Amino acid sequence: MSGFAEEHEIFRQALRTFVTHEIAPNVLAWEAAGELPRELFRRLGELGYLGVRLSENSGGSGRDFWYTAVLVQELARCGSIGVPVSILAHAEFATKVIDRAGSEELKAQFVRPAAAGERIGALGVTEPDAGSDVAAIRTRAVRAGGDWIIDGAKTFISNGTIADFVTTAVRTGGPGRGGISLIVVPTDTAGFSRGRRLRKLGTHASDTGEIAFQGCRVPARNLVGEENGGFKLIMQGFEGERLVLALLATAQMRLMLEEAVRYGHTRKAFGQPLLGFQTWRHRLADTATTIEAAEALTYRALDLYVRGEPCNAQISMAKLFATESAIRVAHHCAQIHGGMGYMEECLMARLYRDSLAFTIGAGTSEMMREIIARTSGFDPQG
Repeated sequence: MSGFAEEHEIFRQALRTFVTHEIAPNVLAWEAAGELPRELFRRLGELGYLGVRLSENSGGSGRDFWYTAVLVQELARCGSIGVPVSILAHAEFATKVIDRAGSEELKAQFVRPAAAGERIGALGVTEPDAGSDVAAIRTRAVRAGGDWIIDGAKTFISNGTIADFVTTAVRTGGPGRGGISLIVVPTDTAGFSRGRRLRKLGTHASDTGEIAFQGCRVPARNLVGEENGGFKLIMQGFEGERLVLALLATAQMRLMLEEAVRYGHTRKAFGQPLLGFQTWRHRLADTATTIEAAEALTYRALDLYVRGEPCNAQISMAKLFATESAIRVAHHCAQIHGGMGYMEECLMARLYRDSLAFTIGAGTSEMMREIIARTSGFDPQG
């Protein structure tokens, strides 16, 4: 089941042409630089790709999540998962929540320029002592007249070293989930600082950094939604993030399979192509079956999400299965490449590294299993 219609496929073809001609040739340079250039964000903004799901009054086109699915799938074809990670962290994770729950003033100040690629956004939730346990965040915002004063630190922030604003999870109330708010912090605010650019195993084209707030004063109007209502907004955002990661994983698996088939047809051993051996054909048959299953789970969850139906368990299942499958598929597809699959110059080596991040971001596999178990009534304590 998929919700792709003719208009989605027209969008796909235009985007594929753009990725082929303007992104793929530059991937190695961006991997080496450790970040995407601002010119790419501006170009994506010019073409309307950053505002796919943003409302029209915020500078977007107000389209459904199936368009985001196309965006994810086609960006993934460039061969560097860091590219869609950085772009989606900006367009979906940091910006969409402001468009959905922010004031008109916030939309004009941050969402419109973000849709145009003029300002880059990041989502600041994870902290040194609070990852999957969002309710444990310590970064605090205290009201002081017409401002919020923020103190704390965040880590593992995608776009953290290049962002112009950070949609930041802060504690404005008591302990637990009921005391969390979202506040937009411009990165040129006094008291905001950037720490290390973190060195990662993969997704090298996406910068990941540490950020800190020390007496960082922002206007009270930068609050997104209601005070102490941030946890719900974050959880709603996580559903979209997890769908994005499931889509990324399935798209990358398709690319890995294509590479394995190409190599298996051209590389010869013992006088015949590798895919002349039944063992390799059957391994790739298993891979193709896994991809179909992952896509079916993901599209089912996406369909429920678009229709506004409860789908937390289905999204968690899709994310869990697709991301864990991607690691296994990466191993199988690297194996068919033999020694070449271990070389930096081989695309499979990069895809293998990149696949390892999927089971961690937007909630670990362990968290996905717990969500599935609880929503399925497996926990005897409710």
